[in-house]
Amino acid sequence: MSLLHTWRWYGPNDMVSLDDVLQAGAKGIVNALHHIPVGEVWSVEEIQKRKRIIEWDEKKNKARDLKWSVVESVNIHESIKKGSAERDQMIENYIQTIKNLSECGVYTVCYNFMPILDWTRTDLVYEVEDGSKALRFDAINLAAFDLFILKRPEAKDEYIPEVIQKAQERFDSLNQAERELLQKNVLAGLPGTTDIIEIEDFRKFLAQYEHVDAAVLKSNLKYFLERVVPEAEKAGIKLCCHPDDPPYPIFGLPRIISNEEDLTYLTSCVDSPSNGITFCTGSLGPNASNDLPGMIKKLGHKIHFLHLRNVQRQADGSFYEADHLTGSTDMYAVMLALVKEVKKRKESGRDDFAIPMRPDHGHQMLDDLKKHVPFAGYSAIGRLRGLAELRGLELGISRTLESI
Repeated sequence: MSLLHTWRWYGPNDMVSLDDVLQAGAKGIVNALHHIPVGEVWSVEEIQKRKRIIEWDEKKNKARDLKWSVVESVNIHESIKKGSAERDQMIENYIQTIKNLSECGVYTVCYNFMPILDWTRTDLVYEVEDGSKALRFDAINLAAFDLFILKRPEAKDEYIPEVIQKAQERFDSLNQAERELLQKNVLAGLPGTTDIIEIEDFRKFLAQYEHVDAAVLKSNLKYFLERVVPEAEKAGIKLCCHPDDPPYPIFGLPRIISNEEDLTYLTSCVDSPSNGITFCTGSLGPNASNDLPGMIKKLGHKIHFLHLRNVQRQADGSFYEADHLTGSTDMYAVMLALVKEVKKRKESGRDDFAIPMRPDHGHQMLDDLKKHVPFAGYSAIGRLRGLAELRGLELGISRTLESI
């Protein structure tokens, strides 16, 4: 097999140990220094400290069969997204961090350009048919939160009357505890933390983006890339932008990495092997117009990192995270396109043919149902199942292509 199988690990306090990761069959770790505030430089000392934890087994006094393969994420400071006065210093700090990562031998850096929140869901423990728990985005619940809890003044002009009526009915059907849980779930998407943003703080953050539309945000992305990518290329770092999640505007915030056109814009801002894509099937999948295998065929040479998961789309824009091989995305067609991209890279002599891939999220199931999962979607057993299924799919496709 040719993809590099990785696992997202949240550090020494993760409920899933590195020994667990080895048993799951992964060879690479996806990690970040979440304890360092966004915008501050990651020092060589801090990076080396985490790298040793991942790659050296202190108890056995020997190297562990794992490598820190991908940073997810070196988060982008809000001043860079907004284009405010502080951004030039934050960009310089970002450049220093990627130089330090290169010095320590970590060369792939994931990031996203979503304002304020990294991701948005309305239910973190949605029960699917087999009794396991999944993440869910309910479009009507989100509208109910936006209109009647957040009470954003512009919201009433952004929803059609039918949705407003359904949102009112949904909000009226919720008791106080359910309304508080909905608020907590929606505001749980802060990058790299289990902290929940306070609603008053969220309103203040939204106000700061009042004059940032999609065109301004795209311009600010280009400004960032034009300054960072050349330095990343010198350092041998591959930057890879993660798509928006969900892939459409919410709360009046623009979304600019949601479809093939956006990804083409991203990669054309600066033409460099260091300017690439984190191809997340779970973030692109909720948009039915996204042809994921087709996007891989056209933009595969720019993919530096893979998140593979599936979603089950619903007619009103809602979706929930399905099993990795079921749902609305044809994962066979996606994997076939990826295996062909790997083959093409090998034949052209590229040394980065082994694209890092991780099972993105997983159902909370079996014994994990009895455990507290601090990072929604990141229990062990559901991801173990997802990784096993994806590895089997990859092997089957690879062997079939070899025999033709």
